[in-house]
Amino acid sequence: MVERRKLHIDDVKAGATSFGFSACGCARAEAVDSATVQRFSRWVDEGHNATMAYMSNNTDKRMDPRLLLPEAKSVIVVALNYFPRKTLNDNQLQFAYYAYGKDYHDVMKKRLSDFAHSLGIRDIREKNSEDDYPFHGLICCDTVPMLDRYWAWKSGIGWIGKNTSLIIPHSGSFFFLGEIITDMECDEYDVPIQNHCGNCRKCLDACPTGALCKEFSIDSRRCLSYLTIENKDTIPSEMASKMDGYVYGCDRCQLACPHNSFSKPTDVEELEPTEEFMSMQIDDWENLSHDDYIRLFRGSAVKRAKYEGLMRNVSTLKLKAES
Repeated sequence: MVERRKLHIDDVKAGATSFGFSACGCARAEAVDSATVQRFSRWVDEGHNATMAYMSNNTDKRMDPRLLLPEAKSVIVVALNYFPRKTLNDNQLQFAYYAYGKDYHDVMKKRLSDFAHSLGIRDIREKNSEDDYPFHGLICCDTVPMLDRYWAWKSGIGWIGKNTSLIIPHSGSFFFLGEIITDMECDEYDVPIQNHCGNCRKCLDACPTGALCKEFSIDSRRCLSYLTIENKDTIPSEMASKMDGYVYGCDRCQLACPHNSFSKPTDVEELEPTEEFMSMQIDDWENLSHDDYIRLFRGSAVKRAKYEGLMRNVSTLKLKAES
């Protein structure tokens, strides 16, 4: 058994870089601050989570990582760049950039697991012998009730913008976030950085449906990302008229953000789109069979909407274009 010890924060960050992560920070595992708790509770009470009931479940655990992992001491947060090297043309149907490549859950989970092992951390859900690693942990990537952006801010990686995205200085917001909650202690911890949105409101003005109802808050019921992915019902006509080619997600608030002028293409091979996906034209989507869908999106996050959901979105756009 490896001796338990505090790890140097610089060694943790160097390790994250070696596994291809774009940024890394470490925060002390403790309860979320009261202002954030109140803001989240108000967001749910106002119905802004729409039909995503899971967002209101396990609130106690969401607000304190120590309820997810007994003896938790640290939250290690990483960011992985997904900004594409090549984007779909304006005359093609549009997908949010994060859905261009393989499912980020799988990509992040593998890298986070390997990174954790390199630090001597064993995920408590693994079946390995506890004696193999000196530390225990819980790997999180949208599969555990965590306030991802809060912890990315808390660990000094970036700040939460007015569009609710995590913005990394001189890098932008096109990043996946993941965490390792662990009973490992760091020799020091990062501190939150200042918000640099200032008086800018370009993201709010760019939102076509008014989902960014106020600064630092989003009403999912009006958000095209929710309506085209999580929503299982018909897309309301008022919102459908604002889709502007998007059939899976929406990036307009991020594309309007001046900080994304610093975005650089990802070098993560799994996040690169296939040639077939990039060559799809409107007619191809309208005639997409279920078998074609399965082949085209095998291992992709687009499966979240299922074939029926994607074709609903394509049909909605077609009907709007014909009306």
